[in-house]
Amino acid sequence: MIDKFRYRKSLMIVAGIVLIFSLYAFLIEITGGLNKEYNISIGDDYTLSHRFPLLLSSLDSDKDSIIQITQLENSNFNLRRSIQVKTIDKGTASLYLKVFGLVPYKNIKVNVIPELQVVPGGHSIGVKLNTDGVLVVGLAQITDLDGKGHNIGEAGGVRIGDSLIKINNIKVENAVHLGDIIKESKGQPLELTLKRDAKEYTTVLTPVKSIEDQQYRLGLWVRDKTAGVGTMTFYHPETQKFGALGHAITDIDTGKILSIKDGEIIKSRVISIEPGKRGKPGEIRGVFYDVNDPIGKLEKNTDYGVYGELLKGIDNEHYQKPITVGYQHEITEGPAHILTTTDSNKIEKYEIEILKINNQTKVDGKSMIIRVTDKKLLEKTGGIIQGMSGSPIIQNGKIIGAVTHVLINDPTKGYGIFIEWMIEQSGIFDKNLKNVVEN
Repeated sequence: MIDKFRYRKSLMIVAGIVLIFSLYAFLIEITGGLNKEYNISIGDDYTLSHRFPLLLSSLDSDKDSIIQITQLENSNFNLRRSIQVKTIDKGTASLYLKVFGLVPYKNIKVNVIPELQVVPGGHSIGVKLNTDGVLVVGLAQITDLDGKGHNIGEAGGVRIGDSLIKINNIKVENAVHLGDIIKESKGQPLELTLKRDAKEYTTVLTPVKSIEDQQYRLGLWVRDKTAGVGTMTFYHPETQKFGALGHAITDIDTGKILSIKDGEIIKSRVISIEPGKRGKPGEIRGVFYDVNDPIGKLEKNTDYGVYGELLKGIDNEHYQKPITVGYQHEITEGPAHILTTTDSNKIEKYEIEILKINNQTKVDGKSMIIRVTDKKLLEKTGGIIQGMSGSPIIQNGKIIGAVTHVLINDPTKGYGIFIEWMIEQSGIFDKNLKNVVEN
């Protein structure tokens, strides 16, 4: 009898533990609508609203000097409760939500940052980029004077997509410079410093004199520059920093991100448009002009856009003054608009719809899914096409993101990146947003 009683008691304890953990998991699951992190401009108030758990929760902040929190009363009985966050000073604070004031189930980070304003882009721009070193785009077999073939690069571990940075510790400036170094080697072994996936490695290759032209060669096909057309996203008048494209400039053959040595932003004029179709992305074709008078210099080529400094001011007739940056928690599904340049060769405003918002705590280019709803733009382009990347997205008077990619199977839809990620990459702040607020 005693054993049966102990058995039942043990079952009740196990069942209680399971119930507690189930409730804990349930609370975490249904609070997914509350972001893990918020960037809020100093002086702004923001209301966090969610359902059931807040009814049972206590809420604490670790830094009352940065934010003040108030749990708002709701006169009607329902499962939704709201928290008002009032910003006081820049910095980082954490909100701790606990069931009955005991069991923690959600921590929310709040970054209070200075209000930032930028001028939206929409300008068609030409981008000229010179690589850091040279990019290996092909490996060739060299036939020596005796008719024997040599796959020098392959044998030495070189891969297509590697960047060749140095030879014998001499920095490779461009493809011509590389040819001169190989020619002057007289067939002596060369130590190559290459970069692959941001990591450097070295290998030793010995040039072979080719039977075709009697020149020493390594069998490497390389590229040292590229150019294309895109769209300006924003610029910051105080620092003259700009961001564009919303995605990286990659090599057309290898798909690798080009490591930048220097580059320029040049005025561009649209000459034709190939509309997008299902399974086939369209394209804006443009020509550069005033090539000897660049409007900006490139400094960074990243997964999330290209960045640099303007050399002269550029105008936007739709937004002659800077507008406020809107952070991801301020974005809502529904109407918005983009600024871009098409066949009119002037910046136009086109209506879109934000279909889905992907809350993010780290930089990612697929922050939201958008759909073009503007009939005029659909007639011209079929939706989102190459060359529109970087077109700023504006909602409720704030710049909130930029167009990055089209959905191949539906050119009316595409991805956008949160503007806060591009601001973070641009260097407007000496450090990224998170570090700035912690100083």
